Amino acid sequence: MTLRPVVLPLFGLLVAAGCAMPTSPPSTGAPAVVAALQPTRGNSAAGNVWFSQEGSQVYVRGRITGLAPNKEHGFHIHEKGDCSSGDGMSSGGHLNPSGKPHGPPAGEHHAGDLPALKADASGNATIDSRLRAMPAGAAGFAGKALVVHQGADDYTTQPTGNSGARIACGVITATAPRDAGGRELPLPTGM
Repeated sequence: MTLRPVVLPLFGLLVAAGCAMPTSPPSTGAPAVVAALQPTRGNSAAGNVWFSQEGSQVYVRGRITGLAPNKEHGFHIHEKGDCSSGDGMSSGGHLNPSGKPHGPPAGEHHAGDLPALKADASGNATIDSRLRAMPAGAAGFAGKALVVHQGADDYTTQPTGNSGARIACGVITATAPRDAGGRELPLPTGM
């Protein structure tokens, strides 16, 4: 019983120190996956695009440069994580595990049909969009390819949307891209 007066103050100090410890931010669940887009042969489009799971929705955020100014570009997830062919054709067709027709994101569509990219007067586009319920979530895109097309997607031509040549391609991975100094690029927010 003689230890009691010493133990209580010590316990109080430990509790106070624990309360002062910094806490890490809450996790959003599954980690983000990302594609570092590289231009296909003869093109200049490039950028980074993240897919993050936030609750039941998948958010797509990123920036692409080197696009045709003031033009719309088709934007799709393709079934094979292979951009080695130089023209992006090694990435296969659109990701479509459910066998749906090609279409706009607001209607019936392939899992790989994404909202179009709209380039500004300088040829830059930002995407900050939500995808409806994706069966495998953001992590389900890892190992697939992200492709930017030369022209606008008409959302009716089957199975591709008639959006033309593949001008950028990147394999979607769980490893964040890095800047020229080797620092990991953070997931963009509030775009």
